[in-house]
Amino acid sequence: MRVLLVSPATPDTFWSFKHVLRFVSKQAAFPPLGLLTVAGMLPPAWDLKLVDLNVSRLTDDDLRAADWVFLSAMIVHRDSVREVARRCAALGKPVLAGGPLFTTGHEAFPEIPHFVLGEAEEVMPQVVADLTAGRLQPVYRAPRFPALSLAPIPRFDLIDLRRYVTMAVQFSRGCPFDCEFCDIVVINGRVPRTKAPAQLIAELEVLRRHGWRDMVFVVDDNFIGNVARSRALLEALVAWRTETKAEMGFLTEASVNLADNPELCALMVAAGFRKVFVGIETPSVASLEECRKHNNAGRDLVQAVQVLQRAGLEVMGGFIVGFDSDTRDIFRDQFEFIQRSGVVTAMVGLLTALPQTKLYQRLQRERRLLGESTGNNTMAALNFRPRLSRDYLENGYRELMRRLYEPRAYYRRIRVFLRHHRPVPERLRLSGVDFQAFLKSFWLLGVWHRGRVGYWCLFIGTLIRRPRQFRMAIELAILGHHFRRVAATL
Repeated sequence: MRVLLVSPATPDTFWSFKHVLRFVSKQAAFPPLGLLTVAGMLPPAWDLKLVDLNVSRLTDDDLRAADWVFLSAMIVHRDSVREVARRCAALGKPVLAGGPLFTTGHEAFPEIPHFVLGEAEEVMPQVVADLTAGRLQPVYRAPRFPALSLAPIPRFDLIDLRRYVTMAVQFSRGCPFDCEFCDIVVINGRVPRTKAPAQLIAELEVLRRHGWRDMVFVVDDNFIGNVARSRALLEALVAWRTETKAEMGFLTEASVNLADNPELCALMVAAGFRKVFVGIETPSVASLEECRKHNNAGRDLVQAVQVLQRAGLEVMGGFIVGFDSDTRDIFRDQFEFIQRSGVVTAMVGLLTALPQTKLYQRLQRERRLLGESTGNNTMAALNFRPRLSRDYLENGYRELMRRLYEPRAYYRRIRVFLRHHRPVPERLRLSGVDFQAFLKSFWLLGVWHRGRVGYWCLFIGTLIRRPRQFRMAIELAILGHHFRRVAATL
């Protein structure tokens, strides 16, 4: 059986990091972990090829050579999915599709004949049997949220690791919280399920033996959803890194209550974690209560961010505007909060109603839905009727994004972060790619682009006062270029 696995093209969003890739001579930020995991569930004798449209072209010869095309996608990939499906239909190639886009909305794709809905571990044996027998069914549904002990080691051998900035693995699925706007509990449930520490370390060992030495994204939606199991993994990671001298570092996503556990923070840093994405959402307590983000409402969020920074973690923050409880001061309040907290990478988006979420259902009952979500919350367009003026929110969002990422405010935010962040002592390793990015930043940010004065002030000031944080400062300056480009297109 010849199977072509296709990962759709990601549009230009905050998470695509498209404008950073030119600095480091890479083609994509992250590999298609879902497809790599599905590939590990297929018989070893099958002939597999993976085409990631973010790093290479999909040719007609690729399609003609395949018996089946497997397609996995998130909501943001909708347009690319339709184009791939059109090309498959034109060449008479059958498609089997899965992933979040289809799990919550496969009815919108009548051009695709076969689907796997939900997590694939328990249904793939039947899919493989039916494919082999030539009787593939239109829809396969996961009967439950499966144990992650069933997940195979992803087939990292199907990609060229050199084309990616960051590798990806997964330790857990599910989140114990129930935020109104979030579709994680719809797709993965509220009871966090985890792999055994040895299982995840086996995946990392494959990457290490392939020569990977850079960052690895642990793609959990809440890495500390089950604290006891997270701690067990971290202890195993510390031992593995000590034994193997592995140099890779980690980033992940976690809820803000991580700041309540200094022992866990210290263990994360000892295990190699350097960055954590936290859903902060809003400084408005009323809006936090509205969206059921109760975990954030009863605390000083600036202080929580700074606790994590002092532990040695860079906090990347998710923020939302457009809640019913937001007042006309929300844009000012968000800007001031982000600047004070030193959250350099601030992913601000307009509230969007994702399919099957509690927010979607509420707005549907209130007859306020206007259409489906694009999956890209950095588009300055709402898919529902807000309480505040639509024009006010969309225009205010564009202005907030430009203010946050204009050079003066952005470099000031980096300096706030550097003051609070406690760098981790480690051996400095500069690769050829790092040095190339360094030189490109000199030219593009220090000479060619607006904001060059701020760049050189950051460059010289950090080199003199905080030399241990110099590499991080330049990395953040380069990331700012990407965010600035995205903000300019809103």
